[in-house]
Amino acid sequence: MEKRGNGNRVVVVGGGVAGSLVAKSLQFDAHVTLIDPKEYFEIPWANLRAMVEPTFAERTLINHRDYLTNGDIVTSTVVNVTETEVLTADGCQIAYDYLVIATGHADHVPKTRSERLDQYKAENQKIKSANSILIVGGGPTGVELAGEIAVDFPEKNITLVHKGSRLLEFIGAKAADKSLNWLESRNVVVKLEQSVDLNSVTDGHYQTSHGETIEADCHFLCIGKPLASAWLRETVLKNDIDSQGRIKVDELLRVKGRNNIFALGDITDIPEIKQGFLAQKQAEVVVKNLKVIMEGGRECRLVTYKPLSSVLAIVSLGRKDAVAQFPFLTISGRIPGFIKSGDLFVGKTRKQMGLTS
Repeated sequence: MEKRGNGNRVVVVGGGVAGSLVAKSLQFDAHVTLIDPKEYFEIPWANLRAMVEPTFAERTLINHRDYLTNGDIVTSTVVNVTETEVLTADGCQIAYDYLVIATGHADHVPKTRSERLDQYKAENQKIKSANSILIVGGGPTGVELAGEIAVDFPEKNITLVHKGSRLLEFIGAKAADKSLNWLESRNVVVKLEQSVDLNSVTDGHYQTSHGETIEADCHFLCIGKPLASAWLRETVLKNDIDSQGRIKVDELLRVKGRNNIFALGDITDIPEIKQGFLAQKQAEVVVKNLKVIMEGGRECRLVTYKPLSSVLAIVSLGRKDAVAQFPFLTISGRIPGFIKSGDLFVGKTRKQMGLTS
């Protein structure tokens, strides 16, 4: 890649919530290259709604080229990083002056937007054709999926199995209890402190760790995905990864000890819950700092990222309800539902990416 514009070459690895926003925000300030294994950006907190209403995905799946009009897009995975270049699986060698790593979690999704839309249609058909559905995992993904199905398909028999002692362990017990009560009021059967062996399913019969048998026509696995950082262990950044596979960053979101490599989003060791809106805030910090550095600004002008000191979360419960935990208040029902559940912040996110809502 030849230098152009102001001569600064910024390579962004990962086209998720954080990486796409960085690339979009810097495309007229530097020569930006976005590297991502898929051709589109997906609004992740809306993908469960897309499973029960596939047409919703038309607004939540955005081709990278729709917002990145002045940069390069490389559709591939990164296999190595040197002090000066990024190497991709298909043999591209892309030089950088500044590198931003935002690969998040490993999520195996199709390469093209149309394939992803077809995947949602297939998952929707899977739900429609089932009389009974098993959801494995009681974190935000499992709870929100159960809520979406319970509201759109109230005739379905839904069972949610979670290995923890309560749902939504990342937030407070009060919010978890409100979510449990809401699900049970919609006839969702919740089994706590149990796991399911998905390798020993026989004719729709699932065995739990307590010896119970659950009958279900299909299941959805809603547990945490591994970090997409294994590839870094064979690169010049191998010593910048902690034991859990997270990149160690400083308060400026630079990889510790490096002046021109940044990391953000789920892949960092920032001591806070990994949430989409926080990844967006980190992206704003990286953008500001890169602009200062590229303009030759003084170090004192750089901004620091302050981790969220208390948990702030809104978990959707179907179309109109939600449970929200704020620093000094936990509420459920239509008020938090009005904040999130109707549009799931899709319009706001599209505007942030420079698109019509």
